[in-house]
Amino acid sequence: QFKVITGSMNCPGCGAHFQEDDDMRPGFLPSDKFEIQTKLYQIEEAQKARETDESAEWSTDDEIDWLLKQGDDDSEKDEQDMSNMSVDEMAERLGLDLEALSKKKIICKRCHGLQNFGMVEQKLRPGWTEEPTLSQEQFRKLLLPLRDKKVVILALVDLFDFSGSVLPELDQIAGDNPVILAANKADLLPSEMGQNRAENWVRRELEHLDVRSIANIGGAVRLVSCKTGFGIVAMMEKAKSLAEEMECDIYVVGAANAGKSTLVNYLLDEARSKRSKFGGKKRAGNANKWKGSVTTSPLPGTTLEFIKIELGEGKCLYDTPGLLVPGCLTERLTPAELKIVVPKKKVEPITFRIASGKCALVGGLAKIELIGDSKPFLFTFFVANEIKLHLTDSAKADEFTKKHAGKFLTPPLEPGPERIEEIGEFEYHDIEIKGDGWKQAAADITLRGLGWVGVTGAGTAHVRIGVPKGIGITVRPPLMPFDVWEATAKYTGGRAVRKSGKSRSGKRRRGVGRN
Repeated sequence: QFKVITGSMNCPGCGAHFQEDDDMRPGFLPSDKFEIQTKLYQIEEAQKARETDESAEWSTDDEIDWLLKQGDDDSEKDEQDMSNMSVDEMAERLGLDLEALSKKKIICKRCHGLQNFGMVEQKLRPGWTEEPTLSQEQFRKLLLPLRDKKVVILALVDLFDFSGSVLPELDQIAGDNPVILAANKADLLPSEMGQNRAENWVRRELEHLDVRSIANIGGAVRLVSCKTGFGIVAMMEKAKSLAEEMECDIYVVGAANAGKSTLVNYLLDEARSKRSKFGGKKRAGNANKWKGSVTTSPLPGTTLEFIKIELGEGKCLYDTPGLLVPGCLTERLTPAELKIVVPKKKVEPITFRIASGKCALVGGLAKIELIGDSKPFLFTFFVANEIKLHLTDSAKADEFTKKHAGKFLTPPLEPGPERIEEIGEFEYHDIEIKGDGWKQAAADITLRGLGWVGVTGAGTAHVRIGVPKGIGITVRPPLMPFDVWEATAKYTGGRAVRKSGKSRSGKRRRGVGRN
């Protein structure tokens, strides 16, 4: 039912305009492939011209213009001849095998690297380059005019990195248009999290962040998973109903890496259909057979232009470039480090008892420390399972990090000390959290781009948080206040091991750990 609509001169993976001049700019194609796309573009333009001629009534000026063109050079006569041919005739004249070309889509060099190897040159990564077409200013210029037209806004946020994925510009982009806020990656939250509880929490946080457009007529909050499809059908029915009522299209907006292109690929249903259509092993070089139509990647800023998806019945959905949220750690990580930090499986939270003078290291990217005369508190870490957590004395933490970063302590990856220097020296934030007793967490500490830490205990906790300079941290009401005892762990000195026991369902649960 749904299909991507792009011209022959635009990459269907990221939307960039094809070019053959510079392989360090978006949209690059080798000359032979660029020539093919140019010829396909000629066919498209000839079809458009014929459709225009057939549908429009000619004025006297049009007739005079046509008569004058009859005396022009042979190249223009060739173009006129092309407009009278069928698609197959045009393709034969240009030496194109349309059947062969239809079997594998053409994507730019940048998308090929991302889809097949998860890698991209630094000069082609938003936030890491001065290339004008990859600038945040360019992306904002594309998005801000939406406020002046009738549209339905589908705004994606990452439940796992909420403060790092709510667009500060969302109200400006939406204007008075309805906003359906899709809280993505609900499948990664522990199963104990209730849907109503999560939706209510999202509404409270949006109010705290002063996001007002969600209250526009037709606005809603939906929990979804763009990867598994949870909640997608109901959300799209709501969006399409609004679009039909308003006689307009749907635009998917959000922070870089919130999951917009993953949503589009789920709607296109390309991944499953291609797995059944193509046999053989998946390997580097044939990934186009297995991937969806739109390029997805852990890297922020994969989509560069609007990508149009036809929904049927005259309605379209547009995938849009993601904006970078200031102070988000993911902007500073390499592709390999992002694969560790961005969770792919259901998160297994780990709870540590931390006393004053002790700290927990979140890889080499953050440090959570209890200071002063604070009594011991429980700290529950909601971060990707692949991130290494380590408890140590606060006085030894810096030395330990320098020695083991990139090896025992990841991320960052090797060379650890150099990467820590590139990511940025730590700055420290001291906060106080008043405990709400041992049955529920009193607050969450968010580490923008990493996850969050729930704090549980009695009395007042004096907490010192170390993160790379410029990375945002916030204190908020707890998302999962009652789950601390489901994730308690003991620490053996080199490995954090969750205590095995029975889950709420009554099944015996194995101990899980982090090196």
